[in-house]
Amino acid sequence: MLIAILLGFLFSLLLVFTGKFFQGKGGIVSSLIPLVLFGYFLQFIPEIADGGTIVHSYSWVPSFGVNLDFTLDGLSLLFSLMITGIGFLVFIYTAAYLKNHKYLDRFYGYLSIFMAAMLGLVLSDNLITLFVFWELTSISSFFLIGFNNSNPESRKSAITALAITGFGGLSLLAGALVLGSVGGSYSINELLNSSGEIAASPYYILIAILIFGAAFTKSAQFPFHFWLPGAMKAPTPVSTYLHSATMVKAGIYLLMRMTPVLGNQEFWNSTLIIVGAITMVYAAVHTLFRKDLKGILAYSTISALGILVFLIGQGTEAALLAAAVFIVVHALYKATLFLVTGIIDHQTLSRDVTVLRGLRKVMLPVAIAGFLAAISSAGIPPTIGFLGKELTYESTLALVSTPLLWIALILITKILLLHAGFVAGISPFIGKLPERFAKTRKPGFLLWVPPIILSVAGIVFGVFPGIIEGSLIKPVVAAMGQDAGDQHLQLWHGFNTVLWLSVATIVIGTVLYFTVKPSQKLVNMAERVEYISPESIISGFWSLFNKFSSLWTRIFQNGYLRNYVSTIMVFLIGLSGYTLYNTATFSIDLSSLSGITVYEIAVVAILLIAVFFTVFTRSRLAAVASMGVMGLAICLVFVFYSAPDLAMTQFSIDTLTVILFVLVLYKLPRYLKLSDYKTRIKDGVLAIAFGSIITILILEVLAQPVHMEISEYYAQNAYLLAHGKNVVNVILVDFRGSDTFMEISVLAIAAIGVFGLLKLRLKKTDQR
Repeated sequence: MLIAILLGFLFSLLLVFTGKFFQGKGGIVSSLIPLVLFGYFLQFIPEIADGGTIVHSYSWVPSFGVNLDFTLDGLSLLFSLMITGIGFLVFIYTAAYLKNHKYLDRFYGYLSIFMAAMLGLVLSDNLITLFVFWELTSISSFFLIGFNNSNPESRKSAITALAITGFGGLSLLAGALVLGSVGGSYSINELLNSSGEIAASPYYILIAILIFGAAFTKSAQFPFHFWLPGAMKAPTPVSTYLHSATMVKAGIYLLMRMTPVLGNQEFWNSTLIIVGAITMVYAAVHTLFRKDLKGILAYSTISALGILVFLIGQGTEAALLAAAVFIVVHALYKATLFLVTGIIDHQTLSRDVTVLRGLRKVMLPVAIAGFLAAISSAGIPPTIGFLGKELTYESTLALVSTPLLWIALILITKILLLHAGFVAGISPFIGKLPERFAKTRKPGFLLWVPPIILSVAGIVFGVFPGIIEGSLIKPVVAAMGQDAGDQHLQLWHGFNTVLWLSVATIVIGTVLYFTVKPSQKLVNMAERVEYISPESIISGFWSLFNKFSSLWTRIFQNGYLRNYVSTIMVFLIGLSGYTLYNTATFSIDLSSLSGITVYEIAVVAILLIAVFFTVFTRSRLAAVASMGVMGLAICLVFVFYSAPDLAMTQFSIDTLTVILFVLVLYKLPRYLKLSDYKTRIKDGVLAIAFGSIITILILEVLAQPVHMEISEYYAQNAYLLAHGKNVVNVILVDFRGSDTFMEISVLAIAAIGVFGLLKLRLKKTDQR
């Protein structure tokens, strides 16, 4: 299973060396990666359908309870099949949509990384591992959304999406750490056994809020929804893959996965119902005020995600069954509509639904796919959309608290989504073909086959729901702790309230479609109230924060190293001085100090002379040399106190530092006053104050009793555990190897930066 997840990453790495092959006709070969993965996950359907669970565990950081644990159950299998199956069709579609694009190989690389990250996310059983893959989806989606990086709007949309989902990632990390601390494990399967203790914990609400923060931002719930319409600046394959079938459903997956752990609680259920209801109605209404096909599909996607959150919040067996079916429904019809929109845009260079008409005459297969997707979106039999709509109404009717309110909201939402589906899937193809589109060519085979496959699947699963009932849908409900054994998917449920609600939806929605047409007037109406939208409000706060940051930068990050060092020293002096003033004893036990020798007096005298010479000399090179003398004097102190290895380390560092200083200062003017008298007085006061604080701190440490436990541990285990006889070296390389590695990394980065500056050749500007 680990190989299956890593395959996408390995393929993207391979593209670095073989990218030119995939820029041409070889691009279609890349679709073999998701196809192979789709076949790999298909083989597990019988075992999962029989109630089995496949678990694979790989040791990673066991000391922190972080391992690469992967679990394949009904829930993760459904998402894995969607990720790879729709991914296969998107890869094929991309080969034609971005044919001959100079960065096609780069696009495939980003797409492969995203696919692999999504697979890792839905298969992870460890919360920390899940977080790692969660962030990888955000990063890869950033590059996909901003793929057209020469377009300022694409760059802005990518940054907005990364900022919103990045905030959710931090929320997920915090929630995972608190949940792991309360539940005693980062394993989701183990947390299931501690759900009672977690619910009774005083940190339960905090955990739930943090998980909500991650899920709501990723799945574009109100008021974090606005990044999704902006992300429509991405190429259509991105919109299809990320924003209908996979990435935006990552938050839905998280809520479904955590429902057995955190669900069945009033706070959890009520929050999801309320947020989901607000989102689904708000976004559905917005579809009326858009004329861009991608904009309409974006808001209908947000509304559909709100419906899923609404169903998960209900938490009943019927609601979770409806959610599982609706995930399949939405993935099929919305991916189809996005692909259809991409074809229309690709062939006509327009997405304005007010001018698109009669395209069935030039792209009949695309029109068929759009029509089938539209009726599935509307929930018209015999599509699987009809099953999803009926199950949604049925579960909502069973709500105990104010069912009429929820039924009214879900009914309004479904009516508006029917209107949006008809506008996106039917309107561009009916009517008379405008003269401007008369020369539009029929799209290539690779463009129209993927949407045909997806739209036909919506019909097949509707007519024969048994294909997915036992193999996919019921295992999903079982993975969320419910038993759907008595539930059956069927087109006909008899004459009941649910049927009449479906009829009302279809009738009212169809009437609305023929009476309310997208227009610029409706778009202008929406723009007039845009100032009170969540996007405008959050953008206002962002603008204020940006102004504050600019002010802060001008004051503290003003380009003068002296000011940076002074600020740090003032802060440390104040903090340390306050602490020492309240806690220090200011007593010195003279009997504990060793006797002073003539050698020590001589070295200290040399050290003081070097200090004064460094401060008052007018020659930079002389100052550097005297600083070297100070370092050598400190080396002698180390030698006096039996630390020759430390003395040699200090000697090497001081020698290297002196050489570097000389090289840097060599080309500077011999004498140059960079500060006035008052500034040097201020620097001197700061230096004396900081030195005094350090001196008091050292004396305070000497006055404390000596504890040898740590020293004895290192002395006893240095050779046994790390096979080294030099305790100091063993501590640096083994026991604190991570710290040393980070320090080396910092030095390497600094060295690369300095090397880059040395090689920098600025172009001479015209001074005229």
